[in-house]
Amino acid sequence: MKKAVATVYCCFLSSVLAFAQDTGPTKVSDQAFVTFAAQNDMNEAHLGELAADHASSQAVKDFAQMLDNDHKKDYQQLSTFGRKAGLDVPTSLDASHLKLIAPLEKLKGPAFDRRFIHEIVAGHETATAAYDKESRDGTNPELKAYAKDTVQLLEKHKDEAKLLLKSAK
Repeated sequence: MKKAVATVYCCFLSSVLAFAQDTGPTKVSDQAFVTFAAQNDMNEAHLGELAADHASSQAVKDFAQMLDNDHKKDYQQLSTFGRKAGLDVPTSLDASHLKLIAPLEKLKGPAFDRRFIHEIVAGHETATAAYDKESRDGTNPELKAYAKDTVQLLEKHKDEAKLLLKSAK
């Protein structure tokens, strides 16, 4: 089971990293970015809500509440810009994200805390790269500006998660 989860997770990260990489003259479309960003926001908010019941550390719970709030707010901004640009904004998590969440739903206490924080760090590293790429290569000026502004928030989340990771050791 662990091997299957690890395989799914690796496949997901590989596809997300492929999205985040520059592919030469072909630029990532704004639609692909909006889809990625919406999935990311919904996933992070869901994980934040999950931590309210599953985390043991108050610091993790507080961090998770901040994630939930920030990513719900970010999703609303993304939705506004995406719809204004005539793009489709996903409204529910896709199968690959649901598969990533499933193992965390089975954990509680310190085991949840450690896994949760690792997931947040990895997810924010990937998201930061994707948002940075959109801020440089996107075609819609509002989406580019949104992506540039959001990179700072993602970096803040990642840095705080790394601090939590250090204190959990």
